[in-house]
Amino acid sequence: MTGNIDWQALPTLVTGGASFIGSHLVEALVARGARVRVADDLSSGRRENIAALLDSGAVEFVEGDLRNRAVAHHAAQGMSAVFHLAANHGGRGYIDTHQVACSTNLALDSSVFSACRDAGVEHIVYASSGCVYPTELQSDASELLYLSEDRVGPPYDADRLYGWAKLMGELTLREYARETGMKTASLRYFTTYGPRCQENHAIIAMIARAFIGQNPFVVWGNGEQVRNWTHVSDIVEGTILAAELVDDGTAINLGTMERTRVIDCARQVLEYTGHRATIELHPEMPTGPVNRVADNGLARQVLQWTPNVSFVEGLHSTIDWYFSSKNRDRVSAELSAKLLDR
Repeated sequence: MTGNIDWQALPTLVTGGASFIGSHLVEALVARGARVRVADDLSSGRRENIAALLDSGAVEFVEGDLRNRAVAHHAAQGMSAVFHLAANHGGRGYIDTHQVACSTNLALDSSVFSACRDAGVEHIVYASSGCVYPTELQSDASELLYLSEDRVGPPYDADRLYGWAKLMGELTLREYARETGMKTASLRYFTTYGPRCQENHAIIAMIARAFIGQNPFVVWGNGEQVRNWTHVSDIVEGTILAAELVDDGTAINLGTMERTRVIDCARQVLEYTGHRATIELHPEMPTGPVNRVADNGLARQVLQWTPNVSFVEGLHSTIDWYFSSKNRDRVSAELSAKLLDR
């Protein structure tokens, strides 16, 4: 393992840096003094997420598709550290219904990793996912299950093509560390939420439904599915720590160990917003595994990382952000399409 990185003026690339998580990471790196370049094709990221940093000149922006190796090589040139968050992904509805699109992450990751090698990048941190875990382990919502990193191994399994692509990215980076000496780390994000998250993710979808006064209030699945929603600020902190402390391709979970049922999240959204509505369950809609919660013991051990934001606290602050920043007529008109989109 390595010592801490001096971020002051360090040339740092964030792929997907105009996205939800990426933009928060960019802000945190700029605050640490890093010289940040963002590469994003804006297919799901939004320039407005980093507009203030762009306007001030604090961040350099490269717009382009990183599957194009020329774009990837341009983005990686001169960088010391790379946080690779760019991916074709969305919420559960998107992952289940756009598998071909999600499979293109294999080409994207290969392009970025080889560009980093050719450019002499020292550190790569990769945004992986809880989707790398075998789905058969997560089929009983009543089981007190915490997924530890050693549950991923031969014979491998993963959640849809999105999960398989993330798993291949992890394994590839481990080999880059072994064969080339490049310092690499992979982080398995578990159900991240917070400001700038989009409506294709469950929490924001529920907040949006309350915002527009939907009644009956639709919840996908039977409501019994269990998640450990993790606030974006905690995800960002763990991501930066991994760059500083992991160099051998180790994959580490980033997630709280709070077990929250979807139905209980929905009830909390209704209670906090004051929206009186009848909950209507839709078990025919995409839900993914019914029991997905991280064991964060390795993150506590290796990164000295523990989540700071409780679920209730983070949910309330996210609701406050959404209600203060969104237009009801626009959300009402666009919500149905956004649920299955990026």
